Formats: sequence, C-alpha cells, structure tokens
Amino acid sequence: MASSPPSPQRRLAAWGVHLYTALGLPLAFLCVQALVDGDAARFFVFSALACAVDASDGFLARKVGVKEVLPGFSGRRLDDIVDYLHFVCLPLAALPALGLLPAELAWVVVVPLMASAYGFCQEQAKTEESFVGFPSYWNVLALYLYVLGASTQVVVGSLLVLSALVFVPIHYVYPSRTRFMQRTTVGLGLVWTAMVVALSLSPHAAWAVQLGWVSLFYPAYYVGLSLVHHRRVHGDDADGDPPDPADPADEPLAV
Repeated sequence: MASSPPSPQRRLAAWGVHLYTALGLPLAFLCVQALVDGDAARFFVFSALACAVDASDGFLARKVGVKEVLPGFSGRRLDDIVDYLHFVCLPLAALPALGLLPAELAWVVVVPLMASAYGFCQEQAKTEESFVGFPSYWNVLALYLYVLGASTQVVVGSLLVLSALVFVPIHYVYPSRTRFMQRTTVGLGLVWTAMVVALSLSPHAAWAVQLGWVSLFYPAYYVGLSLVHHRRVHGDDADGDPPDPADPADEPLAV
C-alpha cells in the first residue's frame, strides 16, 4: 500500500528547515562586508552565528524528515555549499584581509582551498561516525591565529600541514555522531564553545590571548580522542574487539 503524501504543514516545515540552512548565505555576505571593512570582531561574530546554524540544522532536518518530504531538493548539497563558504573560503580569505598573511604570500591560501575542495567531493568524507581526513576547520584556525597573534611562519606552516592532512584518511571524531566518549566530548565542547563565542565577540580584549591559550584544551582533546577513535575504527583496540554498543563509553546521547 502506497504511503500517503506528506501534509502541507510537514512540507512547510521541511522548506523552513532548508530556509534555516540557507541563512548561512546572507551571513556569508555579512562576513564579506566585515572583511572589506577590516572589522575582525564583526567577521568572527557572523562566522560564529553561521556555525550555530550549521550545528543545529541537521537535528531539525532529521526531526522533520526532509529527505522523505522533499526528495527533489538536496538539503545536503545546500549544506555543503554553505559549509564550504564558512568553513573554507571565508576564513581563508580572512587571513590576508586581516593582516595575518602579507600580500606576497596571500597565494598560499589556494593550497587549503584546493585541498578542502578535494575533501568535500570525497564520497567517504563523512561516515556514520567520523570525518575522514582533516575536516576543514579553517574557521577555528583563523580565529586562533588572529587572537593569538600568530607569526607569518606559523600561519603558513599551519595551512600547509593541515592541507596535507586532508589527504590522510584519519577518522576524526564527529561530535554529534561518534558514540565513543560522546557525553564527555559534547560536555567539554559546550564549555569550549562558550570560550570561542567570548573570543569571537571580543578578539581584541586584554584577556583574549589568555583565554585563547586556555581554550586550546579542547582542540588538544579532540585530536587525541580522534587518534584513539581511528584505532578503534580499524579494530586496533587493546582487546582486539570492535567498538561495543553496550560499552558506556560508546553510549550515544539521547537526542
């Protein structure tokens, strides 16, 4: 028996979710305006708002079931367009625009632009529980480089090393999907997010540098956990067993 078509209310809700995802596009325009004006604080605030949209639209899409309601419209493609703008293009453009790269070295941003384009086009760039290869967190890198006043050498070195890691198939933690240590990851992530929001609102404050260094606890935790997660994915646990859904460390959040 054929299923009944979705109700007008559900179709409206599905389009509302897509519209919510698309809010990243006007936010991208506002980011560009901020860069043209040389206003770092405004740029990072709009970038943070775009990240908040990106962090919540997937949950809404799953609740509404947008794939079933609007099968002819690809929310994933829209999401990828917005993500490439906010996680790749705009933060990399911000590096020369905000003075972190001199004009003669601005061309270096082409390397991560191309590397991340490759990463975004990989069918296995995301699995059910992992990002595969460096997941293009260039917006986070740009904020830290700016707040901490990184030297040109550090900026260039970071761009080249992380671009290379796009091609290394390490399974990085996907905070909203990776069950291993998920409660700890999300809990620490909320603390870190509050710190990043404070840095985005006041990147020039006297306390920003100190807070920036302290907040690096989470990227360090994330990298370490991702290496452990990668070993688990490949069955290299100490007990030689694959991840166990009954293990409390693998317990998913009730969302």
